Amino acid sequence: MSKITISMDKSLGKIKPMHAGGQPPTTSNASDCFFHYMTEAGIPYSRLHDVGGAFGCGKYVDIQNIFRNFDADVDDPDSYDFAFTDLLLSQLVKANVEPYFRLGETIENAAWVKTYRLAPPTDMNKWASICEHIVRHYTKGWANGYHYKITYWEIWGEADNNPWLWTGTPEEYYKLYEITAKLIKKEHPDVKVGAYGCSGLYGAWDPESKDWEGLARTHRLPFFRNFFKHLKKTDTPIDFFSYHSYYNTKNTLIHDEYIHSQLVELGYGELETHINEWDPYCEEFGTAHHSAEIAAMMIAMQNSYPSLLCIYDMRTNNAPYCPLFNPITHKPIHGYYSIAAFNNLYKLGSQVETVCDTQDLYVLCATDGKSNSLLISNITGKAQQLDIEGVDLSEARYHVIDQERLLSWSPAVNYIENNAVLLIEW
Repeated sequence: MSKITISMDKSLGKIKPMHAGGQPPTTSNASDCFFHYMTEAGIPYSRLHDVGGAFGCGKYVDIQNIFRNFDADVDDPDSYDFAFTDLLLSQLVKANVEPYFRLGETIENAAWVKTYRLAPPTDMNKWASICEHIVRHYTKGWANGYHYKITYWEIWGEADNNPWLWTGTPEEYYKLYEITAKLIKKEHPDVKVGAYGCSGLYGAWDPESKDWEGLARTHRLPFFRNFFKHLKKTDTPIDFFSYHSYYNTKNTLIHDEYIHSQLVELGYGELETHINEWDPYCEEFGTAHHSAEIAAMMIAMQNSYPSLLCIYDMRTNNAPYCPLFNPITHKPIHGYYSIAAFNNLYKLGSQVETVCDTQDLYVLCATDGKSNSLLISNITGKAQQLDIEGVDLSEARYHVIDQERLLSWSPAVNYIENNAVLLIEW
């Protein structure tokens, strides 16, 4: 028997946006025909990384897609090709999804053959000015632009992933970030700038991890530590630090704790952090276990350090990295419904204290003072009988995600199957 105790009189703060996503479900003809799925699941943010390059036919978001001739006049609106990125952001705003804008370039997965766009800019000051003009276009109306709310501006992504996303030295990236962050914060103090989509420090704390032959220990950890030392030395602003984790829930908790401990040691313990790429057991997409891990991750991170998660990603056609949709039918699958279930709690707003005595049974409860929801994910390895105390569930509604059901109504139950998600509303 698994005992769950809910204390409705003990508020633990706001439910965080743990159900944001990576690149949106664009199509080859730039249609937003799948964007309604984001609206219906309450996706709060879409991180715009890997939208350009091969994924977007060289049209979207990336600096070299927007500013195609680096020799052009940075102050001339005609130097910028905003067409497709304008359309994409308007589609997101229409879908009630806030863009999370990555200033940089798309990954080049065949970097072992040749790279094209991943070298440091020849003029870092000019590159920074281009980025500032992009911020100005989308938030201040410059160049027939917009006044969108775009809180997060990430400067490059996976800069420690050489050569797939950066072919320069670590020091060249540090300098590029310094110049760009200082300029954007000077001109737009209301937005948040951050870095750098860290590829992950798995092997730094996990001696069992091969982690690309020990890259975390020999390259990524020094890159990480020296980056923050450079920020402190040069008094460079940073509002958030982003990193990636493709571990399961249990190991991502360890990963997150390790990164936080490093930030504390470096003097950045209060810095906002994001896991803006994650997907546990991505090869299992469309299974009950995958959706249960997704739900468990969101619940676990609600009670850990990150303030935002972006699952990688929300495309409909690129298995296995499209955890929310069937790549053949383009219809939602199990993982999508875990995201939608979490949104029920996010809309309510306030987390209340919930204690469970069973390891790997993840629980989260939310309220708005009138309505309440409890989300449970079972990755214990076996079915669990439930003893839920502290609330009256006699009139509650039950919804289940398992291998056969996709957030489907269920008669009242006092158990949860293994690899299942249970949403209870009352």
